[in-house]
Amino acid sequence: MTTLDLTPAPGAAPLPRMVLAQTGAEIRAMLRNGEQLLLTMIIPVLLLVGFSAAPLVDVGGGPRVNFIAPGVLALAVMSTAFTGQAIATGFERRYGVLKRLGATPLSRTGLMLAKTLAVVAVEIIQVAVISGVALALGWRPAGSPLAALPLILLGTAAFSGLGLLMAGTLRAEATLAGANLVYLVLLGCGGVIFPMSKFPDSVQPVLELLPISALTGGLRSVLTEGTGLPVAAAAILAGWAAVSLLITSRTFRWE
Repeated sequence: MTTLDLTPAPGAAPLPRMVLAQTGAEIRAMLRNGEQLLLTMIIPVLLLVGFSAAPLVDVGGGPRVNFIAPGVLALAVMSTAFTGQAIATGFERRYGVLKRLGATPLSRTGLMLAKTLAVVAVEIIQVAVISGVALALGWRPAGSPLAALPLILLGTAAFSGLGLLMAGTLRAEATLAGANLVYLVLLGCGGVIFPMSKFPDSVQPVLELLPISALTGGLRSVLTEGTGLPVAAAAILAGWAAVSLLITSRTFRWE
């Protein structure tokens, strides 16, 4: 007769299971936060509608929405992966949420993976909503969305690493101020709304190395000009992602 072995077998769950569980918790927290919803969804849509409908900025020939839509998609990625995540994680540190997570078997790498996966899930919703509004405004993408996907994923990794780096090293109040300041600066200097040609020639090469500029320019090349994957933009984003995530994995503090 076979007997059941009821001996307790304590131990941590496999890393993928822990990451998926934390990802679910992160998604629920993000969708319940009204302030993050404003930052990640409502503001990009308002910018898309406002700058597409009104001739506030000279964007050259062609429908205005063709220039604005890729930039707003890049802004949505930055607002979710960087600004929203940095602020939320900073206050999780302050209120001891991360300290409690630090007492679990979930590693720094697992936490970063979970937060990045949660960001990707929210971005899927953002891309669907923003693309739907842009199409209603007359946007007709010239290139394949599949060529834009690697840029969005690389941009997400880069901004996620930068957001977690800020949240893991600064106080919550400093993270709140710094993340919002960086958001506004990159909105103005990253080619999202204003063409890079509007800036002085001396600073354009520097601005083009910013992750938001690489993502905006890359998406614009694919979706407006109909090119394939822009290697230079992808390389810049990959570099930011690799450096920021590596530093974050070594310096992130739970409390």
